[in-house]
Amino acid sequence: MQQTVITFYTRKGCPLCEKAKKIILDLKEEWNFTLEEINIDESDELTEAYGIMIPVVHINGEEVAFGIINKIDISNRLQEKSKNF
Repeated sequence: MQQTVITFYTRKGCPLCEKAKKIILDLKEEWNFTLEEINIDESDELTEAYGIMIPVVHINGEEVAFGIINKIDISNRLQEKSKNF
């Protein structure tokens, strides 16, 4: 079975990002996934793509949420992804 990967696009000093990270870490207690955290400020391309959207959450490369992150929405998406494997 393929490992699920959550990619979390963030930046320092972002209150929404801090809340979203807590939600993702809470979900790690229920779901088996690898978390990749990427600071968009380290890339002009990412800053341009996600600057006003952060935090942004991708699951296995698919954008599933941005801005205000909802734990139930992410959990539902993880459940959908686990059925696809």
